[in-house]
Amino acid sequence: MVTERKPTFFQSLAAGGLAGTAVDILFFPIDTVKTRLQSAQGFIKAGGFRGIYKGMGSVVVGSAPGAAAFFSTYEAMKRSIPLHDQLAPVNHMLSASVGEVAACLIRVPTEVIKTRTQTSTYGASASSFKAATLVLHHEGIPGFYRGFWSTIMREIPFTSLQFPLYEFLKSRLSIYLDRKPLYAHEAAVCGSIAGGTAAALTTPLDVLKTRVMLDLRDPSKQQVPTLPMRLQQIYVQEGAKALFAGIVPRTMWISAGGAVFLGVYEWAVHGFMSA
Repeated sequence: MVTERKPTFFQSLAAGGLAGTAVDILFFPIDTVKTRLQSAQGFIKAGGFRGIYKGMGSVVVGSAPGAAAFFSTYEAMKRSIPLHDQLAPVNHMLSASVGEVAACLIRVPTEVIKTRTQTSTYGASASSFKAATLVLHHEGIPGFYRGFWSTIMREIPFTSLQFPLYEFLKSRLSIYLDRKPLYAHEAAVCGSIAGGTAAALTTPLDVLKTRVMLDLRDPSKQQVPTLPMRLQQIYVQEGAKALFAGIVPRTMWISAGGAVFLGVYEWAVHGFMSA
């Protein structure tokens, strides 16, 4: 069996940026449908199937640096955390969680703009740039981080499920094939299974994140519910079904997106390593 080389920090950075941009642009319409299904105003009032590329500008700006921050941090943490063999899943959970926190520092502002543009919060004709200027004008810099903690609350359970499962599936497939590294399409299959499973299980947290980002109330001037209270309100007022709003497009998007995201990452990083 060929020994697998480890990517450098800059190789992870470049490959991660490429992978993030590819998946976010390719599956953007599905993300729009999911977000509109989760909005409190309802799918039709949020735009239905019209303008499903609204908010693309913020994604173009944020995808590459957000994904690059995640993968470079993830790979660095995997090497530095002294947990291997039987404890490798714990290593992957911790590494991915730290990676997500780093990525969210970049991703959340673009998510706020994207989510509000997708649901026509500032009007059907508002662009990503217009939404960004309105957020800055009305809420200041803190407005770009509205939903930061709810995003972290979603991403850590999601990534703690996705990446240990992804690494486990890659390990088992490598043993079965007696070959490392896997080809990009093989890693993509592992990424698809891992991503779809984690996406379905964490949908309620994704609904919570969407609702927080779309809430325009000023926390400094009026009381807003805590995250647990918001979940309870959704359940009591709208039923358990609302907590799983958008589960089908979310699972489809992240299952297919996981294949592209992790497949492109493996393809790019090994391409850079062999260059």
